[in-house]
Amino acid sequence: MQSPSLTASNLSVRPTDEALWAAVGQETARQEGQLELIASENHTSREVMAAMGTVLTNKYAEGYPGKRYYGGCEFVDVVEDLARDRAKQLFGAAQANVQPHSGTQANIAALMALAKPRDRVLAMSLDHGGHLSHGHPKNFSGVFYEFKSYGVEKDTERLDMNRVREAALEFKPAVIMAGASAYSRGIDFAAFGAIAKEVGAKLLVDQAHIAGLVAGGKHPSPVPHADVVTMTTHKTLRGPRGGLIVCNDENVMKAINSAVFPGGQGGPFMHVIAAKAVAFREALDKSFAVYAAQVCANAKVLAETLAARGLRIVSGGTDNHLMLVDVTPMKLTGKDAENVLHSVDLTCNKNLIPYDQNPPSKASGVRLGTAAITTRGLKEAHMRQLGNWIADVLAEPTNTSVATRVRGEVGELCRSFPIYR
Repeated sequence: MQSPSLTASNLSVRPTDEALWAAVGQETARQEGQLELIASENHTSREVMAAMGTVLTNKYAEGYPGKRYYGGCEFVDVVEDLARDRAKQLFGAAQANVQPHSGTQANIAALMALAKPRDRVLAMSLDHGGHLSHGHPKNFSGVFYEFKSYGVEKDTERLDMNRVREAALEFKPAVIMAGASAYSRGIDFAAFGAIAKEVGAKLLVDQAHIAGLVAGGKHPSPVPHADVVTMTTHKTLRGPRGGLIVCNDENVMKAINSAVFPGGQGGPFMHVIAAKAVAFREALDKSFAVYAAQVCANAKVLAETLAARGLRIVSGGTDNHLMLVDVTPMKLTGKDAENVLHSVDLTCNKNLIPYDQNPPSKASGVRLGTAAITTRGLKEAHMRQLGNWIADVLAEPTNTSVATRVRGEVGELCRSFPIYR
């Protein structure tokens, strides 16, 4: 078996590591044979994968273009400048750092630039859809900063910006963080910006999940309202696994640059930065806006189909690419539902719902996303079919005939919409 990335970049190799390439082949088959509903995953283009398999992986390039600590960086400087310029154009920002290895690394750098150790930070509760790097006690954020959480209202399961303002006025944070990993509604970044200004705080927006929707014009941009915006480059942006930071203030970016290197990272992954550059170019194409619109349309239809079949959608629906599905009406835990769906080749993850009575290891819901299945080419009619499959197997989780039928039908759909044609 040959590595897809090596093939795509016109390099030839005679594989000798049979165990490794066997596992790669099995993962390729799994991705092609299952529908990926994990909201934080997507399928990159061949060109993005090809960029990650180039000789750029050999180059050490500590520092930034024109200011490296190693020689021989003249061509990787071009690559990083391409990525930075495209990122700035894509998100309408004056400054960009494309080096963070992940969204969490981006948040480390942003918090280091905006706050001192033990400063107060206000962020969304992890139990209500927040992210680990927004204050989990075992994460760097919770270790080095004092966090307080705001959450969704119990009756609406949505953010109430008046309540967020009250929390900010009481807590007086140095930084307010906005953004989530499991919140299906639009986020009012203008309101967050106004609250931050009122209390004298910096606004850090982590738009990891919705970066592609912002780029595609399906969610308002936080860039005009935030001091710093961090994100991942995979998920809805459909690039390689990595992080990105943008802002409009040159002095803030200087602090961020120092926080990334040498603050939290060593040499940048130049092959991944090249892949980011490719992904940003792809997202600048007008076809990406069509993709982002289809992602949201698919999520809306999937949520409506599931609700019509008796599953409760947290907050009553979705404005973006994901939804939280409360499976307690089916007498299941989120862990049960994840396993049942995986058995019929529908991949998702268990997830806490707001005010969940179960621990995270079990949870009461599953998180479903449409970014990856939209990349495959699925549209609204397929979402109705998918929603009915999900409802069928969750309604009768031990019925092997239902499972066999659904697994077969999922397989037929996957073969009709291959990821890499």
